[in-house]
Amino acid sequence: MNRTEDHRVVSDMQGDLIETIVSATKRSVEIRTKQRSRAEIERFAELMVPRGEEFRSAVSNASKLNVIAECKRRSPSKGVLCLEYDPVRLATDYEGAGASAISVLTERAFFDGSLDHLRTVRSTVELPLLCKDFIVCEYQLLEARASGADAVLLIVSALDQEMLKRLVSTAAEFDLSSLVEVHDEIEQARALDAGATIIGVNNRNLRTLEVDLDVAHSLISNIPHGVISVAESGLRSAEDLTRLRKIGYDAFLIGEFLMTSGNPGQTLRALLSQGSTVVG
Repeated sequence: MNRTEDHRVVSDMQGDLIETIVSATKRSVEIRTKQRSRAEIERFAELMVPRGEEFRSAVSNASKLNVIAECKRRSPSKGVLCLEYDPVRLATDYEGAGASAISVLTERAFFDGSLDHLRTVRSTVELPLLCKDFIVCEYQLLEARASGADAVLLIVSALDQEMLKRLVSTAAEFDLSSLVEVHDEIEQARALDAGATIIGVNNRNLRTLEVDLDVAHSLISNIPHGVISVAESGLRSAEDLTRLRKIGYDAFLIGEFLMTSGNPGQTLRALLSQGSTVVG
């Protein structure tokens, strides 16, 4: 699919992008559960030892700028970000450049991701790993753990409150940290009600795909002391990171900017170097 076609698809989905992806995810999970039972995936998950607490520590280190660097081949808004996508090379470069943790896109239909990417990255780097997907059920938590994740993304707008609470609780039982993503005050209140201890504020509206950094500025004051805060989307400079760090953000999830820079590892290293004066 070329870039023109990408934007046509996005245009068709605007207004219900989340619903479209969630629907596709549920169909995909239904197929996978027929191919591999929950009991079978549980056996693989039990062989892994997730480092959920290590992820928490990595993204809340007060002595440095904490960047969760993302391995992401494609996005619904921009299409293919990297023609020669190699998540292992990217993760290795990120680790060498000073990333605090690594996010790996595993959603297949809209982001060209794969749990295989997560597994190969896990076998290569030591940093804590975030499985980034549209998780809608416990089976996916087991898949993430079995594939080497230390943390999972839970998107409030993709879940009803009962399921959100269940997934936050179950992830903790599986020794996985949860990065609970919100876009406004209502979702933020839902995340806290569900017991979120790490909240990601996404500056991108998943229904319009527009990015507004004012979202991060407006929501930080409502994040209680002791809850880790992560700013997501639209971060493109050391100034963005230092400004958000000064108002209270603990970490930053950066994907698109790094992936389209030509040299993601070098770009991350420069960001961290330029922004290092804000801490320490």
